Amino acid sequence: MRNIARWSYFVLSSLISIYCIKPVTAEQTATLTIVVKNVRHQKGDVCFRIYAGEKGFPMSDKSEVQSGCAKITGNTVVKKFSGLKHGTYAVAIVDDQNGDRKLNTDFFGIPKEGFGISKNPTVSVQTGTPKFRDASFVVNKNTSINIVMKYSLDP
Repeated sequence: MRNIARWSYFVLSSLISIYCIKPVTAEQTATLTIVVKNVRHQKGDVCFRIYAGEKGFPMSDKSEVQSGCAKITGNTVVKKFSGLKHGTYAVAIVDDQNGDRKLNTDFFGIPKEGFGISKNPTVSVQTGTPKFRDASFVVNKNTSINIVMKYSLDP
């Protein structure tokens, strides 16, 4: 009788434990492929910054979630970033010819190196630096974007 009571208690507590366990599901991640076109140089790197918010976009790393550089081997450069959470992002790129991993500008803030922004917004003296909302896009599972490298401001 005692053994039956122990087994009943064991079975009941096991069933309660199984019922209370929440299944652990791995958060799905995405891969972002960035294709950069119109690269003029055949040396140096194209450096990438992926932002998850407007803070610091596109000049600093405040809301940067991933970054990296790819060697220039032709007029098109492709770089893949894995492990991104599904969400909204924007990308800034630099044709980094001097290896300092940042966009060099002149006294007036005009870029001296090639640059690009996701969704290829107009960048001019009148429009100023693009906002996150103008360059952002949604990343789900496998996403690919094209960025055109610019070597001067738009007219």
